[in-house]
Amino acid sequence: MDATYTFLQHYWWLLVSLLGALLVFLMFVQGGQSLLFTIGKNRIQQKMLLNSTGRKWEFTFTTLVTFGGAFFASFPLFYSTSFGGAYWVWILILLCFVLQAVSYEYQAKHGNLLGKKTYQIFLIINGILAPVLLGAAVGTFFNGANFIVEKQNLTNLANPVISSWTTPWHGLEAAFVIWNVLLGLAVFFLSRVLALLYFVNNIDDDEIQKKSRKRLIIETVLFLVCFLTFFVHLLVQDGFAVDPQTNMILPPKPYKYLHNFIQMPAVLAVLLIGVVGVLFGIGKTILSATWKKGIWFAGTGTVLTVLALLLCAGWNNTAYYPSLTDFQSSLTISNSCSSLFTLKTMAYVSILIPLVLAYIVYAWRALDRHKITGKEMEENEHTY
Repeated sequence: MDATYTFLQHYWWLLVSLLGALLVFLMFVQGGQSLLFTIGKNRIQQKMLLNSTGRKWEFTFTTLVTFGGAFFASFPLFYSTSFGGAYWVWILILLCFVLQAVSYEYQAKHGNLLGKKTYQIFLIINGILAPVLLGAAVGTFFNGANFIVEKQNLTNLANPVISSWTTPWHGLEAAFVIWNVLLGLAVFFLSRVLALLYFVNNIDDDEIQKKSRKRLIIETVLFLVCFLTFFVHLLVQDGFAVDPQTNMILPPKPYKYLHNFIQMPAVLAVLLIGVVGVLFGIGKTILSATWKKGIWFAGTGTVLTVLALLLCAGWNNTAYYPSLTDFQSSLTISNSCSSLFTLKTMAYVSILIPLVLAYIVYAWRALDRHKITGKEMEENEHTY
């Protein structure tokens, strides 16, 4: 039973990490919104950009909800600790996605209250804040947060609260940790890189493609500076290990995440393949004026890279949510997971995931069967 329980804990961390990785890739929608007035210099170009990413925003929102739901079902103590304690960060992220949905829904309607330009500004706000906030939130997986977990409070009828936050900022303090901010900026610039690659692939307009390829160089440099700085620091920083026999959190261990990659060569291989995919997709798009498939190489590379980073945070007896207040309160996949029955039942349900992914691929291909053109934007009434 113990071996089965351990396997299911690792299995569900893998699934949650995969959903998180897919979410980061799909943030190209936000990246495209932040580039609306940078790449689009007239009404038709801006409309093409809006419809290019606008036909995919539901995928991003659905993945975010699924990611949160999977975390809640498989690791409920993290959900109650982070979503319940650091609620300002998650509220702001959700507010950004609400702004996105409202903007796409109402900006093209005649007689809308705020005017089309206002809704486009809402999209730009979402395109900037959502990736930065999400990246900063993920940064706490490595850099910790201010909380205490007291499971004995379950028997306290007067105050049955297990997790409590120890600062009045309730998650906003993560924005004052430089390494969280760097990861947030890395996600932001990556979302813009992926958006530019997607514009090249999805929009049939010579001027937009030329501008996208030119802008890609700037965004790539900014992304690499932020990501490499964060990643180098990650390899040399301390991390909390877990004693697998007692489930006790051990004192901070130097180079913990570097050791994780060395001790998990398969995860390291996934990371390296992902990095190569991202760099290949970007590099060939910049060097070739006719190649348009960079989004698929860089997108796949993004998923693999983020997946490897999240696996490094939770596998190999590592505390994936360190507590800066009391390191024994740090969360691991073993002390924060659901019961064996719950994980096993959900594992049976997860067999349906390939069918869902197949439907998403089918829907995506149907939406992208025809490239977006200026003529379509002029003649089609059903556009954003």
